[in-house]
Amino acid sequence: MGDAKFIQFDNMSLQDINDESELIPLLTPEDEEEMRNEVLPETLPILPLRNTVLFPGVVIPITAGRDKSINLIKYANKGSKAIGVVSQKDEETEDPGVKDINTMGTVARILRVLQMPDGNTTVIIQGKKRFEIAEVLTEKPYMTATIREVSEEDVDQKGEEFLAIIDSIKDIALKIIQDNPNIPSEASFAIKNINSNSFLINFVSSNLNLSVKEKQTLLEIGNLKDRALATLKHMNVELQKLALQKDIQSKVRSDLDQQQREYFLHQQMKTIQEELGGASYDEEIEEMRLKAKKKKWSEKVSTHFEKELAKMQRMNPQVAEYSIQRNYLDLFLELPWEEFSKDKFDLKRAQKILDRDHYGLEDVKRRIIEYLAVLKLRNDMKSPILCLYGPPGVGKTSLGKSVAEALGRQYVRMSLGGLRDEAEIRGHRKTYIGAMPGRIIQSIKKAGTSNPVFILDEIDKLSSSYQGDPSSAMLEVLDPEQNNEFHDNFLEMGYDLSRVMFIATANNLSSIQPALRDRMEIINVTGYTIEEKVEIAKRHLLPKQLKEHGLKAKDLRIGKRQLEKIVEGYTRESGVRTLEKQIAKMVRYAAKSIAIEEEYQVKVTNEVVEEVLGPPRLERDKYENNEVAGVVTGLAWTSVGGDILFIESILSKGKGQLNITGNLGKVMKESATIAMEYIKSNADKFGIDADVFDKYNVHIHVPEGATPKDGPSAGITMLTSLVSLFTQKKVKKSTAMTGEITLRGKVLPVGGIKEKILAAKRARIKDIILCEDNRKDILEIKEEYLKGLRFHYVTDMSEVIDLAITNQKVRNAKKL
Repeated sequence: MGDAKFIQFDNMSLQDINDESELIPLLTPEDEEEMRNEVLPETLPILPLRNTVLFPGVVIPITAGRDKSINLIKYANKGSKAIGVVSQKDEETEDPGVKDINTMGTVARILRVLQMPDGNTTVIIQGKKRFEIAEVLTEKPYMTATIREVSEEDVDQKGEEFLAIIDSIKDIALKIIQDNPNIPSEASFAIKNINSNSFLINFVSSNLNLSVKEKQTLLEIGNLKDRALATLKHMNVELQKLALQKDIQSKVRSDLDQQQREYFLHQQMKTIQEELGGASYDEEIEEMRLKAKKKKWSEKVSTHFEKELAKMQRMNPQVAEYSIQRNYLDLFLELPWEEFSKDKFDLKRAQKILDRDHYGLEDVKRRIIEYLAVLKLRNDMKSPILCLYGPPGVGKTSLGKSVAEALGRQYVRMSLGGLRDEAEIRGHRKTYIGAMPGRIIQSIKKAGTSNPVFILDEIDKLSSSYQGDPSSAMLEVLDPEQNNEFHDNFLEMGYDLSRVMFIATANNLSSIQPALRDRMEIINVTGYTIEEKVEIAKRHLLPKQLKEHGLKAKDLRIGKRQLEKIVEGYTRESGVRTLEKQIAKMVRYAAKSIAIEEEYQVKVTNEVVEEVLGPPRLERDKYENNEVAGVVTGLAWTSVGGDILFIESILSKGKGQLNITGNLGKVMKESATIAMEYIKSNADKFGIDADVFDKYNVHIHVPEGATPKDGPSAGITMLTSLVSLFTQKKVKKSTAMTGEITLRGKVLPVGGIKEKILAAKRARIKDIILCEDNRKDILEIKEEYLKGLRFHYVTDMSEVIDLAITNQKVRNAKKL
């Protein structure tokens, strides 16, 4: 075999060593027969290999590095040159023992020992026969053991099936050589010239790209046909991998070609931009870096910005992600990090501004002045979260502008009505297409400072959907313990909102999430009296409408009495929004006359008011008409302020049925039933014949059936109406009442007292009957609102009947 041509595949790749030491003979059948007849020694030195498995007939080079291996090679090379080669179970084991090696291996013959230039010893060995370790004799200075030969099972190598397997192995090996660019085409010559079937199988098995464990499994297969089938299976997998790699490389090459083309075009575009005088890509990066140096931000924010800027610098400007990254960095540069406007602590000036812009609203203005006072003394305070709660049109939203001016801060307003998407608050993740920051961060950017006055309008009208719950997202915004690190999904960093003064507005507290309501300081902004509305119209609404319609103060004059007529005859609200619309009609009347150059009355009279606005639609006398028994005036609270309502009762012949109409809710119907049962059980007390309950039907009605009505506060009104009906005694004029009743005749307190009092005053009510427990609510109302009203505090229904129906002397009355 000394004249044979040597080659070697390493993971199916060809390696030429040199002219004299080329590896692996192309075994002939005669050489194979000689190896098969070779007698093995009984004892052999055992050489463990870390990362390969030696097969019979195959020549491989190995590098000896361990002392035991070097000693073994020196000993064997001087003697018979025969060694036993086994593979390690774990290639990380430095000093393998008996338990660390496989028991089956291959007897090898040392062909040549080479001293390499780097000082290592390289040994070229050739496998002969398979063996199995019988008993390990020694482990030092190297391992020796007694062995027994493992014979190959007899296989009909001329059978059609076996020959077909051999042909398949050759064909696939040639395809692998052809598809793998790391294998020279000359390797196919070696495959074609291997005449020994067993050597072909062992040779291919040795050079497949398999793990040591998988190769050891192939070595241990005793049947040559089975080993050939297993080898063929692994070769098919290898071929499929190469086909997949080839496909991937083709696609990658196409992508790279496209990127190179885009890069070339980008370089051309850059040159064109520079020629036209625009900023190039590199100049934009440098411009951002210069802006960043001027920003007042923390080390944490600065580090994050530099990291994201470096990321953008590595991007191809033509990819879609580049524009998102650019917008992201622009947001960082535009946000007012650590930038605060200086607060003005002139409390007298602040009070003047609040009084100038808003008539009334004393509680709100007092709270703002308190906040300014504390801020002036401490100069560092978490801003409060105020919630102005009240009916529409009372000036909750416009108050924010006055507060901002009084504080010397920027003013920002965000409408929350109908907002359903949580991302509107927290923003979108910047990995999404069309991502943008939430409206909180956008508003802060627009304000230019980190401590504006921020109006959250209509916070009670937040709604939830499949896109999330915005009211829950608002918890972090409005919680003073959390908003110093408000997390926006787009910004990906905490932003300090603790210095922002949030003012929320709401019409209905019941629709606000309890956890959100708990984080706000509720300030009740009630409706205006007639006197207040007249002053507001005179000071604010009329001058505003004159300006908006291009008129001057001398072009139209509306006196106090005329303003009062407009308020009483054409508006029915707690706020002044409808009043402003009516004044706008009067201004348009003057504007039209001036435009067509016709004469008109500059000083408006009552007749002009009726001519422009039409006859008064809200006649006050209908609110005071209790001329019929069974009709009682009640006080009610609505979402737009206080109002009065009438309870009407009538008798008709029948069998004692009770009918209730007027679009009433469940609670009001229950109040009517309770009142009826109480009267039946106390008929003697009220001087009512008990037979009337069986001979007559009772019908209770509340007018304005198109308006839904509910609540317990009409309880005493319904009972008074029924007593008046059964006794046929009319209720006193200019008397109204509100309160809940029980089956025992007790009167319970109700809410919305201030709104109800204002409604009573608008209707020119004189006497008001309330529960004794509501006395504290009256004490909280300004004396000027209560002028001309008498309050009667009761605890039992008998007191209500005495005050409202009989002619007894009025008790517990308070004249103001």
